[in-house]
Amino acid sequence: MPNQPKTPARQMRIGDEWYDFDLAAKAQGSERAAVIRAFIDWYIRRPDSELPERPDATYWRKAQTDD
Repeated sequence: MPNQPKTPARQMRIGDEWYDFDLAAKAQGSERAAVIRAFIDWYIRRPDSELPERPDATYWRKAQTDD
């Protein structure tokens, strides 16, 4: 099967913050999955992992109100 992911999909419940998180990740030029994986690596103390940088709220909070 082409383009088959290397890892299975996981589910978790998140409220409307999920949409804010998407805007914030995009403001950093990233995506939610990459930010979550980086946080998990840092949280479980993988060698050479770092806590993901938080974006400036100016861009993504403005995008919330522009809709």
